[in-house]
Amino acid sequence: MSGELKGLVAIVTGGASGIGYAISEELLSQGATVAVFDLNPTSLGSVHSHTLDISDDEAVRTAVAKVGDALGRIDILVNNVGMGAQGTVADNPDEEWHKVFDVNVMSIVRVSRAALPWLRQSPSAAIVNISSVAATDGLPNRALYSATKGAVLTLTLSMAADHLRDGIRVNAVNPGTADTPWVARLLDSASDPEAERAALEARQPHGRLVLAAEVAGAVGYLVSPRAGSTTGTSIAVDGGMSRLRLRPLNPSS
Repeated sequence: MSGELKGLVAIVTGGASGIGYAISEELLSQGATVAVFDLNPTSLGSVHSHTLDISDDEAVRTAVAKVGDALGRIDILVNNVGMGAQGTVADNPDEEWHKVFDVNVMSIVRVSRAALPWLRQSPSAAIVNISSVAATDGLPNRALYSATKGAVLTLTLSMAADHLRDGIRVNAVNPGTADTPWVARLLDSASDPEAERAALEARQPHGRLVLAAEVAGAVGYLVSPRAGSTTGTSIAVDGGMSRLRLRPLNPSS
C-alpha cells in the first residue's frame, strides 16, 4: 500500500466488475477511501457500495451527496461505467443509440456535475474518464460504440479546459480490448470463440488482451500527486494498437 492517496475520497462508477473493479483495487492500494456506483453491489471489501441506476440523475445526485456528507470530501472521480455495442452505422436502432450514449457519455455528465462542488474544495482534485482505442482508431462493426467513446475523449478535453482553474485535473485512459467479463461474453456468443479470441489478440501489437490491472495502473498514476501537471490528455493502454505498425512475424524465424 503506497499511501499516495491517503486521506482522499474517490468515486468509481461501474466499479463492481472488470476494469472498474481493478481501478477500485488500485485506488484502495494507494490509500484512498473508495465509493463504488454500480447497478450491482461490489464484492470488494473496504469500499462504500452504492447500488443505483447511473441513468437516473436524481439517484446520482443523491448518491454523490451521501458520499460527500458521510466521508467529508470528494477528491477523485473515475467515470468508468460503460456498455458495448456492435454493428455498422446501419445496424443499431435509434433506441440503442440513445441508450448507449446515455450510459457511456451522459453518465459522465451526471456524476461529474454532481461532484463538482466537492471537487472544487479539494486540493487534489482529479477526474479520469475511461474512453477507448475505439475513439482514436477505426474499428469494424463498432460505429455506435466508437461514436460514444469519441465523445468521451472530446468531452475530457472540454472538461479539462473548463475546470483547470477550479483546481481540477481531467484526463482520459484509452484501453485496447481488455480481458473483462463483457469481452468474455462477446467471445462466448461467437460461432468460434477460440478463433475470435485469437483475432482480438492478433489485433493488438503485443499479441494479447489488455489486463484490467494495467488500465487501473494508468488511472492510479493520473489521479496521484505524481501527475500534478498532467491534464487534458489521454493515456493509451492498448499494447501499441493506436500507434505501432509492426511487420508481420516471419513464420520461419
